[in-house]
Amino acid sequence: MDIGFIGLGKMGMNMVTRLKQGGHRVVAYDRSADLITEAETKGATASSSLENLIAKLPKPRVVWVMVPSGQPTEETVQHLGTILDANDIIIDGGNTKFHDDVRRAADLEKRGIHYVDAGTS
Repeated sequence: MDIGFIGLGKMGMNMVTRLKQGGHRVVAYDRSADLITEAETKGATASSSLENLIAKLPKPRVVWVMVPSGQPTEETVQHLGTILDANDIIIDGGNTKFHDDVRRAADLEKRGIHYVDAGTS
């Protein structure tokens, strides 16, 4: 499976490592260039932006978002909603409030983008 992974903090980096160990192809992005480099050492493909990450994934795309809840998640999901296509999938792995997930899912559904709430913290 090919998966885009956004957010390479402690939890995100561990998930990238596990995905790679499971044989998955991971395209990784973080605001920190050092974390992107670390993900590369674990076998992930580096990306320089969200647009670059999306361009490196086959359709339909699967993108896992593992950034802090609140504004960072909101901004990331909104941005993805403008660059993904119908039938692509966003997985929010953060600790997001349920009501925010319901709203995001409804907004993305209008564009044919699937949204999965899979809180891991």
